[in-house]
Amino acid sequence: MSFDLELEDKRVLVTGGTKGIGAAAVELLRENGAAVLATARQVPQCSPDSLHYVAADTTTPKGCETVVDAVFDRLGGIDIVVNVLGGSTAPGGGFAAIDDTVWRNEIELNLMSAARLDRALLPFMIEQGSGVIVHVTSIQHVLPLPESTTAYAAAKAALSTYSKSLSKEVSPKGVRVVRISPGWVETEAAVALAERLALSAGTDYAGGQKIIMDSLGGIPLGRPAKPAEVADLIAFAVSARASAITGTELVIDGGTVPTA
Repeated sequence: MSFDLELEDKRVLVTGGTKGIGAAAVELLRENGAAVLATARQVPQCSPDSLHYVAADTTTPKGCETVVDAVFDRLGGIDIVVNVLGGSTAPGGGFAAIDDTVWRNEIELNLMSAARLDRALLPFMIEQGSGVIVHVTSIQHVLPLPESTTAYAAAKAALSTYSKSLSKEVSPKGVRVVRISPGWVETEAAVALAERLALSAGTDYAGGQKIIMDSLGGIPLGRPAKPAEVADLIAFAVSARASAITGTELVIDGGTVPTA
């Protein structure tokens, strides 16, 4: 039995596609024959065949318009949307440190960018009777860290709920919606954080990793996931091999969340 993902010539949008999970997903989807448009605020000046970049700030309506225009101009349509974009710039200090500006920023980045792109691209998918949308959420929406991730976790919880509702609306019309929920992933930003914590604690990189894992209550697997491992799950989720999967959340966290 072949395990061909059947992604040849699929038209794919990946947001946040130049770093971490996004970059890994772009590379893997291209390797499997997809034509990919990747977004970021700053993009490389040149790209290989079957890969397009668009510079846009998708936390704004104007930025989303730029991306949608690029989807149709460069890909001629859309089959798969992988919304990786997300993150947090909230300061430490718990709820009292989260002012209105921080709340707005977290919601625009982690919820509204996805909602705006879906609103613009879903009518095309519905008309063609097929498509897949993947929203990358986070285990933080069920395992928030009150010191610094309350707003991020709340925004990801909103993204998760929105995704579930969207799946119930559009799955009967041929469009699957799947959530991918990573735990701690060893992205460039995560490596930098572990190095800073290690330096502050007078330990090595492994010690910095342990500090992060301890803050999460431990990772039974004993290590963070790699971006490529999350990309593997994304590629499966958007493929024909996952054609009966919609409306669910696939967790990849090394066992971090203590309950199912």
